Amino acid sequence: MTVSARAQLFVMVSALTLGTSLAAEGQRAVVSGAHDAPLTDAVPVDPRITVGTLPNGMRYYIRANRQPQNRAEIRLVVNAGSVLEDDDQRGLAHVVEHMAFNGTRHFPKQEAIAFLQSTGMRFGAHINATTGFDHTVYELRIPTDSLDVMDRSLLILEDWAHAVSFEPAEIDKERGVILEEWRTGLGAGARILDAQLPVLLKDSRYAERLPIGTPETIRTFPHDRLTRFYTDWYRPDLMAVIVVGDFDPAAMETRIKARFGSLPAAASPRPRPLYDVPGQPGTRYTIASDPEATRTTVSVSSTMSARDQTTLGAYRQMTIERTFASLLSARLSEQAQKPGAPFLAAQTSRGLFVQSTESTTLAALVADGGAEKGLAALLAEADRVARFGFTQTELDRYRLSMLRAFEQLASSTDEHTSESLADEFIRNFTQGEPIPGIAYEYALARRFLPEITLADVNSLARDWIADRNRVVSVTAPRKEGVPVPTEASLAAVIKDAGAAALTAYVDTVSATPLLEPLPKPGSVTKTAAKPSGVTEWTLSNGVRVVLQPTTIKQDEVLFRAFSPGGTSLASDGDFIAAETADRIVAQGGLGTLSAIDLSKKLAGTGAFVRPDIDEMFEGLNGRALKRDLETMFQLIYLTFTRPRADTEAFRTAIEQLNAALANRQVLPEAAFEDALTAAVSQHHVRARPLTREAIAQMSLEKSMAFYRDRFADASDFTFVFVGSFDLATIKPFVERYLGSLPALHRKEAGRDVGIRPPSDIVEALVTKGTTPRSQVGVVFTGPFENTPKNRLIVRAMADTLAGNLQRVLREDLGGTYGVSVASAFAKHPVHSYSVSITFACDPARASDLVRALFAVVEEFKVRGPSDGQVADAQAALRRDLEIDSRQNGSILNRLSFAYQYDEPVPDAALSRQLHDQLSAPLLRDAANTYLDSKRYVKVVLMPEGRTP
Repeated sequence: MTVSARAQLFVMVSALTLGTSLAAEGQRAVVSGAHDAPLTDAVPVDPRITVGTLPNGMRYYIRANRQPQNRAEIRLVVNAGSVLEDDDQRGLAHVVEHMAFNGTRHFPKQEAIAFLQSTGMRFGAHINATTGFDHTVYELRIPTDSLDVMDRSLLILEDWAHAVSFEPAEIDKERGVILEEWRTGLGAGARILDAQLPVLLKDSRYAERLPIGTPETIRTFPHDRLTRFYTDWYRPDLMAVIVVGDFDPAAMETRIKARFGSLPAAASPRPRPLYDVPGQPGTRYTIASDPEATRTTVSVSSTMSARDQTTLGAYRQMTIERTFASLLSARLSEQAQKPGAPFLAAQTSRGLFVQSTESTTLAALVADGGAEKGLAALLAEADRVARFGFTQTELDRYRLSMLRAFEQLASSTDEHTSESLADEFIRNFTQGEPIPGIAYEYALARRFLPEITLADVNSLARDWIADRNRVVSVTAPRKEGVPVPTEASLAAVIKDAGAAALTAYVDTVSATPLLEPLPKPGSVTKTAAKPSGVTEWTLSNGVRVVLQPTTIKQDEVLFRAFSPGGTSLASDGDFIAAETADRIVAQGGLGTLSAIDLSKKLAGTGAFVRPDIDEMFEGLNGRALKRDLETMFQLIYLTFTRPRADTEAFRTAIEQLNAALANRQVLPEAAFEDALTAAVSQHHVRARPLTREAIAQMSLEKSMAFYRDRFADASDFTFVFVGSFDLATIKPFVERYLGSLPALHRKEAGRDVGIRPPSDIVEALVTKGTTPRSQVGVVFTGPFENTPKNRLIVRAMADTLAGNLQRVLREDLGGTYGVSVASAFAKHPVHSYSVSITFACDPARASDLVRALFAVVEEFKVRGPSDGQVADAQAALRRDLEIDSRQNGSILNRLSFAYQYDEPVPDAALSRQLHDQLSAPLLRDAANTYLDSKRYVKVVLMPEGRTP
C-alpha cells in the first residue's frame, strides 16, 4: 500500500482525454472514421470495452483479454484522495486505504488477504492499493479458473466500497505501520520536497495535503474523523469498478450489476470540489540544498489549467506537443553525450501535474556548482528551436519511429497485458484519457503524423515554457566547496535568456551502412532436437545456438549469449577497467558510427543489442521485431568484432560517473549497503562499490583490450533465441552473422578470486545522517548443494518465513512498514546461498525489533510454517509457473540458466512435482540448515549520535 504524490507531481501522464459512451460499431468501422472524422468529433471508446453506469452512479469498465491467461486485473477506483481531507484529517485518506485491508463485513481482520493468498496471489505484487492527491485505487490480480474466486474477489471490492469495519483496536494497531511508512519516505528527498511544495503549489490546497499526512495526525486522530472521510467520499457516484482479463465479459457485467448495483447512493452527497493551482505572475524560485542530497538538478517549469482533451482536434494537438517534446529531448540527450556538456542528462515534458493543472518542464542533472550553467544551456536549446526550428530530418526520423511503434502495437493488439489496460481505464475515469484502442490510435497516427508540418511543431517553441506561472527549481548538496545558486544568480540567467549568440542545429546523419561488407557465412554442422521443441545447432566455428520458437507473441524475438570467463580473468590491477568495459563499449558506438550516429541509424527499428560482463561470464543480450531480425544479427556481429574506442565518449562517461558518485558517501542508505556488502564479502577488493577513487583507475585502452580479448573467441559462446521466428527464416542470419564470428577454440573457465562470506557471526554498526530512520540487515550464508530442488526449498522457506516476520514485526508490533526476505544462489566459483532479511524502523526500536526477528527465526526452526502457509506457497508457485510458461522472457531465462550452468532444462511437469513435494517439515528442516544462528552477518544503520 503506497502513496503516490511524487508520481503525480513529477511523472508525465500520457494522452489526456475522453468520454465514456460505448461505441456500438465494430472495430473496423471505428478505425475507418479515424481517417476523416471532423476534428470537433469526440474520440470514441474501443468497442471491446464495456463501459456503463449503474443507477447509483457507479461506473464500470469491462474488457476481455487473455494476456495473461486465466487471470484478471480488478480495480476499485475512488475519485477521492488526500486533497479532499479536512484540516483535521491530514493523512486519513491514506489511513482509510490501510484499514480496508484490516477488516470488512465479510472478511474480518486480514481474512481478505488470507483468502487471496490462498489462491496463489501475493500481497504487494498482486494485492495492493495506492492513495494519491486526487484518487485512491485498490488493485487485485486474481485467477479466473474458479467462479468462486472471482465472486469472492468482487465481494472484497464491494466491502471496500461501503463496508470497511474500522474496528478500534485495528485502527490503533495500524497507526504504527503507517508511521513507519511515513518514516520510509524521510531523508533528503522529503526535506527537499517540503521546501519546494510551497513554491510549486503556491496558494493551492495541494501544498498542504501530501497523502502520507503528518505524524501528529496519524498518532492522535479520533476514530470518527477517519470514518467521516470514508462516509463523505466512498460512495458510488465517485467510484468505478474495472475488470480486465480472461473471462466472459457478458457474464462479468451481470456479476458487477448484481454485486454493486445494490450499493446505496448517498442521500445528501457532499460536493466533490476540483481544486486548482492558482496562477502566479512572473517567475518564482525554489532553491533547496541538503547535506544528504547526492546530486544537483535544475529545472524550469510553467503550469496551466488542464485542458479538455475529448476531441480529435485535441488529440492532434497532443500529438504535436509530444513531437516537440521528443525532438527537443533528443537534442538535449545528444548534447549531454559530449565532453564538457553543461548538463549530464536533460529532457523536457508536458503532462498532468495534479488533476486540475498541467505542467511543462525543462529539467537537467548537472555537475555540482553547475546549476546556472545548466539552466542557461536548457534555455539556450529551447531558444535555438524558437529561432531556427527543428530540421526536416529530425521530424522524419521521429515520424518513422512512432509509426513503426504504433504498427507493432497494433499488430499485437491481443498481446497487451490486462494490467496495462486496467491502468488506461483508471486514467480514463480519473483524468479523461481516451481509450479508443490501439488500432484506432494507429489510424490516428497514420492520419496526423504525416500531415503535421515543421511549422506546426516549431510554433510551440516560443511559448513552450511560458514566462507566467513559471518556477525555477534547484536542488543541490550542501557541502563545503560547492556553491549553491541564489535567486539573484538564477534570475540573471532568466533575464539573459534569448540574448546568447546561437547558430542553427545541424542534424548530422551518417549515410554509412550499418555493416559493410557483409561477413562470409559459416554453416550449421550439427543439429540436435531437444525436448519441448528446442533445437540446438553447432556452427562451423564452434558456436552453440539454442532455439525455441514460440507463438506467445506475434512479433518478439529475444536472445542472450554467454561465455565463461568474465572479470575474474582480469588482474586486480586491471579489475576496474575490466568491470567498466561493457559500459565503455556501449557508450562508444560500433564500427564507424558513434553512439549518437548509431541511435539515428537505428531510428524506426526494433533491434537492440548490448554487451554485459560480470564476474564469471561475458555475453550479450538483445531483442528485435521480426522485420528487424537481420539488423539485430548485424549488431551482434559488430558488438563482437568492431567495438569503437571513442575518446570523447570515454571522457563523457568519466564526467558522468564522477558526478553520480561525487556525493554518494553522504547517503546513509549507501553507507548501510556498502557495510553489508563488505561484511558479507569479508572486505574483498572486488566487492567494493565503484567510487571516485576507483574511477581514476579507468582506462579506455585497458577496457578496450580486455573487451576485445573476451569477445575474441566465439567458439565457447552459447546463443539462446526465443520468440516469434521459424528455423528456416533465422538460419541464414545465424550462419552469416554468428557462423562468421572469430574462433580461437580456447578452453576457458572463470577464475575463483576468493570472495567468501564469513563462517561465523559478524556484526557492524553504521552511524550516518540525521534522518530518524534505522535500517537492519541480517544475512545468513553458507555452502550449498545448488540443485533445482534445493533452490526451491530455500525460496519457499524464505517466503513463508517472510510471512511470519511480517505478521510479528509489522502487524503485531507496528515496528516496520515491511520486511523483505530474499534468497540468492551461486554455482560459480563455488556453490553457495544467502538469505537476506532487511527492514527499516524507528532507531529507538531497532534493538527490540532485531531481537524479535531472531525470535521469529528460532520459532520457525522449531515449528516450521503452518500447513496453510505451505499450501499458499505451493499455490503461488503454481500460479507463477502458469504465467512464466507463457512469457518469452521467462522461457529465455530458464533456457539460458540451464545451458549456462549445465542443468537439465526444467519442464512444467517436473516443476509441479517439486512444488508438490514441499511440506512444513521440509521447510522447517531447511530453516535449521540454512538459518544458522552461529553464522550470519548483521548490520544496523543508526543516525549520527544514536546507538541501538
